[in-house]
Amino acid sequence: MSSNSGDDLTFSRKVVGGLIGAMNNTHAETHHYAVGHAADMDEATEQLLRAVRELQADLQRVRATDQTTALVEALAETEDEITATGQAGPTHRERLRELLSDSQALMSILASAGALAGLLGM
Repeated sequence: MSSNSGDDLTFSRKVVGGLIGAMNNTHAETHHYAVGHAADMDEATEQLLRAVRELQADLQRVRATDQTTALVEALAETEDEITATGQAGPTHRERLRELLSDSQALMSILASAGALAGLLGM
C-alpha cells in the first residue's frame, strides 16, 4: 500500500510517522482502551504486550529503515489485536518472529527486541 496523496509522502510513511508520533501517548491511550474493551489477558500475554510496547518505544530512537518500518507496523497490529481480543494470534506472532529474525543486528542493540524474541520462543 504505497499510494500517494499528492504530498510526496507514501501511505506507509504517513502511517509509520503517525505511529511514531503517537507512541509518546501510547501508554495512556492504550491503557484506557485496554481497560474498557479488551478481553482478559493471561500473564504471558500481558508480558508480550509490555515487550511489544517497550520495543515500539525503543524503535522511536532508531533511524528508520525498511526493516524497522515493517517491524513498527507489525508491532502496532499485534498491540491492536492484544488489546481488542486479549491475545496475539499465531499469525501476528509468526510475523514478529520473521521480522525479528531478519533483524539480528537490531536484537543485539536493543534489549527490548531480545526480550520480545525470548517471549516469542526464539
